[in-house]
Amino acid sequence: MELISDVLGIESGGRPIVFLNKVDADEIGVAASGRVSLRAKKEITAIVNISTKTVKKGHIGLSEDVRQFFGTVPHKLDVEISAFPKSLHFIRNKLEGKKLLRGEIHEIVKGVVDGTLNESEIASFVTALHIRGLDLDEATNLSLSMVETGKQLNLRNKVIVDKHSIGGVPGDKTTLLVVPIIAAAGLVIPKTSSRAITSAAGTADRAECLMQVNLSAREMKETIKKTNGCMVWGGALELAPADDIFVRTEYSLYIDPLLLPSIMSKKKAVGATHVVLDIPTGRGAKVKTINEADYLAKELIELGRRLKIHTHCVLSYGEQPVGYTIGPALEAREALEVLMNETNVPDLIDKACRISGAIFEITGRKNGYAMAQEIIRSGRAEQKLRQIIASQGGNPKIKPKEIEIGDQTIRLKAKSDGKLLWINNSSIVEIARMAGAPKDKGAGILFNKKIGDNVSRDDVIFTVYAEKSRKLSRATDLIEETNPVGVGKRTDMIIHMVREIPELKGSFVLER
Repeated sequence: MELISDVLGIESGGRPIVFLNKVDADEIGVAASGRVSLRAKKEITAIVNISTKTVKKGHIGLSEDVRQFFGTVPHKLDVEISAFPKSLHFIRNKLEGKKLLRGEIHEIVKGVVDGTLNESEIASFVTALHIRGLDLDEATNLSLSMVETGKQLNLRNKVIVDKHSIGGVPGDKTTLLVVPIIAAAGLVIPKTSSRAITSAAGTADRAECLMQVNLSAREMKETIKKTNGCMVWGGALELAPADDIFVRTEYSLYIDPLLLPSIMSKKKAVGATHVVLDIPTGRGAKVKTINEADYLAKELIELGRRLKIHTHCVLSYGEQPVGYTIGPALEAREALEVLMNETNVPDLIDKACRISGAIFEITGRKNGYAMAQEIIRSGRAEQKLRQIIASQGGNPKIKPKEIEIGDQTIRLKAKSDGKLLWINNSSIVEIARMAGAPKDKGAGILFNKKIGDNVSRDDVIFTVYAEKSRKLSRATDLIEETNPVGVGKRTDMIIHMVREIPELKGSFVLER
């Protein structure tokens, strides 16, 4: 059936979508969410939306993704019903508990990337993985297919190192220290990072307070050539693009079955040969127990072996924020102060040196921890960070106080004497997000006390920063509703009393 093309200027999130008038859809024999093939000099399969108002009879409305595919859009297109993709059969097999083979997985991932699978079909696949699980063969094949259906960095260095945290702990600005430490030692570390999904700051959000992070692959390679390292937002590079689509689906469903292939496909796409993975462990972290963390580490190491990536895992303390700050600008400021040797943040420095030391040692160097400490102490890490900042379009002479933070504040004071016994990571993240983080870079939380510190009545435990008063008010309300910290004596056995059915507000942790 021949229809007149109308470019609607509608963004469709990477999926080829068209709009048909209901009369034409009935004539073609296609229903909403069905598929049609569009032919001119080129051919594409698109997902159908049906409207009696948006599109006239005899016309077809094209989304921006379809327009970009054709370039110069022909006046008329030949439109016919298209068969449902084979990948739907494979998704159904997984829902029934059958193991998926390499070619079947590749067909599904290809359908996710080229847009021939719609949102409900992708959600069905993710749900099937959550319910039925995926073994290491499937995880390996998913990782490889996610790499093959996107771009790859191809740096051509014999040794390329990387690090990654599975997330779940607020304030984890470790990457801002690790990348310059590693690069200063002469190793290549092409760090791609995410923006915050459920946290108060992703690594890309923190780094953006110091430099540009939306680099192209060419700009990324130029930065690495000049400095040995970079810190860029992975979403602009089209590396393992299926992962970004899967993550959006996982987030909407509050499940995370693709953790392993999601992490390892990104490392494979940048050409990493050696990777250290950080698994924060403890109450308030994504992984609650050492036993769980050990099991996850075993699977990650084996998946790395299958992908020819030398992988080590570090289990880190995850029961409180890393450092004293949460929120993009506050964290960037703290990281810079540490590298300038202007402030001592013991847990942040120790974690950064442990991870850096592990990277040094898996690449054949000895005394990695001491080596990392010396690179910070000597100022070489600060110098390297400033080189990276300059190469990525930032101000290499920036001072910590020049990183702007919100001017609206509220302080949480202790109501009794004792020690800070616990911090509710989940509540702390939600308070920071209510204050505006990560969108408002200057929003966040600054801690004066950490777990184990002595606390006197009216001592400030933390300060909330916001850029807008209405968002500070939201954060204030949340502090009053929740129990973000606990102050008491070491012998206190009761955390708090529950006198009515509580409204559970547990947050879902999903970070890459």
